[in-house]
Amino acid sequence: MVKEFVYRGKSLDELQQLPVSELLKLMPARQRRSMRRGLSDVQKALLELVRVAKAGQYKKKIKTHLRDMPILPEMVGVTISVYSGKAFVPIEIKAEMIGHYLGEFVLTRREVKHSAPGMGATKSSSHLSVK
Repeated sequence: MVKEFVYRGKSLDELQQLPVSELLKLMPARQRRSMRRGLSDVQKALLELVRVAKAGQYKKKIKTHLRDMPILPEMVGVTISVYSGKAFVPIEIKAEMIGHYLGEFVLTRREVKHSAPGMGATKSSSHLSVK
């Protein structure tokens, strides 16, 4: 049995039908504030590109540097490549991501993996033979 997605008491279809003013009441405070201030021109262009891609008229991959773009219900189902500082990481937007930012799903730092200490790291390492 598949559990139906519900975001604060609303299904995905209901969320997609809501006007922006009603949708803002359901969003977290940080996203509500940024949406009230209005989307920037670049964010509006990305949103328009997502709409065109959902309609099937845009065949290229959507690439963006906008890590601060809030994920809206109309973006669900689209794959967007978000820049991590080194490479574009593709993200498939799912219903559970609504109310978050794009940058939350693309990590900018790698896990630190340490190995053995290098030559000269400690006093005793200077007495080791170097092959």
